[in-house]
Amino acid sequence: MKLGVNLGYWGAGNDAANLELAREADRLGWSSVWVAEAYGSDAATVLAWVAAQTEQIDIGSAIFQIPGRSPAMTAMTAATLDTLSGGRFRLGLGVSGPQVSEGWHGVRFDKPLARTREYVDVVRMALERKRRVKYDGAHYQLPLPDGPGKALMLTVHPVRDHIPTYLAAVGPKNLELAGEIADGLLAIFYSTEFGPEQLELVRAGREKAGKSMEDFDVVATVPVVVGDDPEECANAVRWYAGLYVGGMGSREQNFYNRLAVRMGYADEAAEVQEKYLRRDYEGAYAALPFEFLDRTSLLGPVERIAEGLRALADAGVTTVAVAAFPGERSGIETLQAVDEAYRLAGLDSPTQ
Repeated sequence: MKLGVNLGYWGAGNDAANLELAREADRLGWSSVWVAEAYGSDAATVLAWVAAQTEQIDIGSAIFQIPGRSPAMTAMTAATLDTLSGGRFRLGLGVSGPQVSEGWHGVRFDKPLARTREYVDVVRMALERKRRVKYDGAHYQLPLPDGPGKALMLTVHPVRDHIPTYLAAVGPKNLELAGEIADGLLAIFYSTEFGPEQLELVRAGREKAGKSMEDFDVVATVPVVVGDDPEECANAVRWYAGLYVGGMGSREQNFYNRLAVRMGYADEAAEVQEKYLRRDYEGAYAALPFEFLDRTSLLGPVERIAEGLRALADAGVTTVAVAAFPGERSGIETLQAVDEAYRLAGLDSPTQ
């Protein structure tokens, strides 16, 4: 299992600190640094900035929003970032959610699985540069059949023949799709108890495509707070979990709330959402049980974090993307503590 760092969103006054986190992960020899986007900073610009100021670490989008770019634009961006970084780019994609897709990008959130499949098809066709891009799908038609457009070929040569593609997936059908068409999964709220059940769906998708799990990268974004008291550490991530379980979507469509329900927290998830949507944010945060936060985060002393890393490796995670939350230690100190825990757990062996 490898280590990465997830820098989350930018533009909230944390840019300099996030850049230092990326540089520290690069210095420590970690595998990847991931950047998010919603309806603020875009991931592509930030990734170019990070790539220019790091040396070896891979840069990844977690995620580029499918409704925010045409597949051809995503291929152009991926090829450019791969070239500028010297072959260090990983393409993470996701459909976002109905509120952002329809409210911000003006794209209907209909048939997300079929749209994702076609989107990845076009992106890969463009990046392969084996032929001009022609595609006749239900969601994407290139070129349009009734106009002056003509089939074109990407003019930029990526450094690599194949840029790894990841899908952010939460629901059962999307997990299976990730296994079928992607090189990796971007997972959130991954727990050692429920994660293997999710990976069985990914495995089913791999088998459908005639592939195994051997080269499939399971990237779990995991909040980390280092401190003496795990329950006190958990308080630092309550706002994050509360935002996703309670407010990331509508009452009818919140994929993270549904995930918490499938994990066995139906009553708690309902209470968190009810309070969050009433803008009782502190009440929503308080309604999150410590057990849920503990299962989906790494909390406490270095030795406890080492145990958690080992458990994640045993549960099928191949890359832990550390989301460093402020606690008793700074972000840089948190990365250093995780690096220590990683070695304490024996995960620096080439056989692991």
